[in-house]
Amino acid sequence: MIGLIVITHGNLGQEMLAALEHVLGPQKNAKAVAIGPHDDMEERRQLLIQEVKAVEGGQGVVIFTDMFGGTPSNLAISLLQEKGIEVIAGVNLPMLIKFSSLRQSEPLSKVITEAQEAGRKYINVASKLLAANG
Repeated sequence: MIGLIVITHGNLGQEMLAALEHVLGPQKNAKAVAIGPHDDMEERRQLLIQEVKAVEGGQGVVIFTDMFGGTPSNLAISLLQEKGIEVIAGVNLPMLIKFSSLRQSEPLSKVITEAQEAGRKYINVASKLLAANG
């Protein structure tokens, strides 16, 4: 199983995991890491390393972040040199649902590609989408 971590500004990651579990049920090998405005970043980085080890199921770990270039993303990217770790920025619920539905049975390369595609697919401006289909 591919491990799952969501690292975000504030408690967004915990809430995204809660929403994911609302849709798909309890998730194994899944953790959230919150980054607060006054946190010590080296302590947060060490926590992230611990959580990566905790969720590693032998198939790698994907770390989802809320925004590329933000502190959570930069902390996650600092772990990219480790084998089997990938980072996807711009996390949303459809992305997590797709990822979680595939992470037990598919290889890391396929899962990250499909998760990214699902995340993009479900970003829409409702009025434009409805006008195009209407």
